[in-house]
Amino acid sequence: MTRPAPAHRIALLAFPGIRAFDVSVITEVWGADRTDRGVPAFELRRVAVGPEPVPMRGGLALAPDRTLAWLPRAELILVPGLDDHDTPAPEPVLAALRRAHVRGTTIAALCGGAFTLAQAGLLDGRRALTHWALADQLRARHPRVRVEPDALFVEDGNLWTSAGTAAGIDLCLHLVRAMHGAEAAATVARSMVTAPFRTGTQAQFIEHPTRHADRDADTLADVRAFALAHLDEPLTVSALAARVGMSPRSFARHFAAATGTTPLRWLVDHRIAAAQKLLERTDLTMPEVARRSGFGSEVTMRQHFASRLATSPRAYRTSFAGQPPSGQR
Repeated sequence: MTRPAPAHRIALLAFPGIRAFDVSVITEVWGADRTDRGVPAFELRRVAVGPEPVPMRGGLALAPDRTLAWLPRAELILVPGLDDHDTPAPEPVLAALRRAHVRGTTIAALCGGAFTLAQAGLLDGRRALTHWALADQLRARHPRVRVEPDALFVEDGNLWTSAGTAAGIDLCLHLVRAMHGAEAAATVARSMVTAPFRTGTQAQFIEHPTRHADRDADTLADVRAFALAHLDEPLTVSALAARVGMSPRSFARHFAAATGTTPLRWLVDHRIAAAQKLLERTDLTMPEVARRSGFGSEVTMRQHFASRLATSPRAYRTSFAGQPPSGQR
């Protein structure tokens, strides 16, 4: 009888002032048992300085089940954002984060959790991200941090940071995808009734859309749905623009305003996702995977995997293939 794989050990780092929303996101992604649907087992632990309940806004409290002494066992440490970014994290927490980084443990901060990593000195000279409304505050308080303007999440030196609120979901799902494959991330996303990944940046959320922008977004939603249904075809920006009666330049501008990315990058992102699923679920040849996902040739697919995922399609299949589709488990 095959022994089940050990659960991946995840630490939710808890201290006074953390945001309840971020705690809920972390708990929903990493704390639910979805092994019956093929998702690997996770051991999520709520780690704090001591055993006392950790207060949060709204009269809520989080009950720790481990102290900082457990942190060296964690393979991934998740740092929630803060309700008040003027409140410093406890020094034992900052010291524990420094030690974890030296050990090479992956550390991911959601939203304003970047302030905690910056307090620990971990982001000095590194790229980092927070909610767009807090970016100037992060720059002013920690001038050595290279604050990114508008991405959804970024990584630098095994340190992950994300933009505001819902981008924490994007980051958590991305980490599941990076560790366990696209199918596992998609299964988690389906159970949460959310997209397995979003393309674009948080720039699309900074300014309020106008009535015309809303109308354009509806039109472009139709053309995006068409593109997803025809990924295996040689789609071009000109052809997609023609479907909505726009010039290619105008279409690209409206598309970027609605999605935060270019039509070409959006297409490539979704073709990569389609290829990942085929590599995980089927034993199709590489040329056939490339054809069905719209890359046309194995060479083109390999180039995009290298630039976006820092791996090759064959290496990806070796890492993540072998699990049947979730509906057949």
